[in-house]
Amino acid sequence: MKSTLLVLNIVRSAETRTLLSGVLESAGHKLVQSSNCDQARILLNNGVEPDLVILESSAVTGFAGLGEILRLSSKATVCLVHGLGESHLRSQVAELGVGLFLEKPLVASGVLSMLDQACDPRPANVDATEGDPARSRASVVILEELGEQRYFLAAAPSMLKIYRQVELLADVDAPVLILGESGTGKEVIAHLIHKHSRRTQHRFVNVNCAALPADLLESELFGYHQGAFTGAIKDKPGKFEQAHRGTLLLDEIGEMSAQMQAKLLHVLQDGQYNRLGSRESSRVDVRVLAATNVHIEDALMGKTFREDLYYRLNVFTINVPPLRERREEIPYLIEETFKRLPETSRIGYDVLFPSRLMDAVLRYDWHGNVRELRNFVTRTVTMRDPDNAIRELETKIGSDDDRALEEKPASSAESAGMRSVVRDMKDRAEAKMIKEALEVSGWNRRHAAKFLNISYRGLLYKIQQHRLTPKSTSAGRPS
Repeated sequence: MKSTLLVLNIVRSAETRTLLSGVLESAGHKLVQSSNCDQARILLNNGVEPDLVILESSAVTGFAGLGEILRLSSKATVCLVHGLGESHLRSQVAELGVGLFLEKPLVASGVLSMLDQACDPRPANVDATEGDPARSRASVVILEELGEQRYFLAAAPSMLKIYRQVELLADVDAPVLILGESGTGKEVIAHLIHKHSRRTQHRFVNVNCAALPADLLESELFGYHQGAFTGAIKDKPGKFEQAHRGTLLLDEIGEMSAQMQAKLLHVLQDGQYNRLGSRESSRVDVRVLAATNVHIEDALMGKTFREDLYYRLNVFTINVPPLRERREEIPYLIEETFKRLPETSRIGYDVLFPSRLMDAVLRYDWHGNVRELRNFVTRTVTMRDPDNAIRELETKIGSDDDRALEEKPASSAESAGMRSVVRDMKDRAEAKMIKEALEVSGWNRRHAAKFLNISYRGLLYKIQQHRLTPKSTSAGRPS
């Protein structure tokens, strides 16, 4: 197909139309605009012969209208733009001959990748977000409700692997150690394990080991006998007893004192414990799950976590990746957070996140992981100020980049050895060369790719890999 395309936009949303127009014109393509299928039919019947038709799902009135557009533009490549909740349309329209897809909210890099495919077409049904790793659409998305506004979402390969692990653990009544940074969703995975287990009809009990001092944690876990201490006016069951025949999650177990670790190990070994102030042992049938954001190898080496307790808990281990390593899930997490907000907060939102804001969301590293993302979405929707949200994220991204430049050479030299240092120097030299080529070309990616003697798609990937952005972004320029 020609490198300069005549593009027919059949787009109803002003936000989508603005972004597409800016990207298409910046890339040197010719553009014809239409807001619905009726207008498009008039254009097609009067001599307009597009090379590419970009069709927004909201501008289509039934499959008959789509079929007519496809018949009149039979020589054109067709790309469907649809919302996050309309993924079912893909298989339906693919049968009619639609070969490319874009998912809203759009990002400039995704549109550029789609254009690259339109200029150098591949077999039908190729996802147009493939060239952008952060926007790659997962072939499988799992969303499982867990009650009380909790849900498990998996779209990244690492999270899909965790879901398969949980399914395999359904019939295995053994302890599970869940590791991961704060905010990654360790408690959610514990609820998922309980739901899939044979204990699902019984209680799930959660204890935050970091929230209580050691003496209070002991009475919280094992309960106490009347008269055990001042104020103990009656017997009180502990969390182990409350979770009998169910599941007990020991959250933040890495913060548990050495004394409590020893007592916990005894319970795990023989299933018996003593209430405070009681001489009689009680037996309990509980499946124990443990979670921590502590780097467990460091804790073992530093003797802050008992090795024998670790091996008792470490029958199965699930490592939950941080959100920055599964960015393809971010749009889905945003949508689910939005859906769960009060209805009054969602009134007037035709486009959830503008494209430039979504670009910033995908570039930011989310050190607080899913919890931080959820709070950000709630705050952005409540304040209704996307420009301020963009400035907030871009400031954080700049701070992260500065910190990385300051810290990375030292940490690499100390811990990774010569090979890692050489790789780091190579990456930074490559990033500098690409950035200079982009700035010289005015951020015209095609010209920069030609200057660097690499493929256009390869350049798009490198821009994402090195998180390169123009010094001053504007609404009409790809970012």
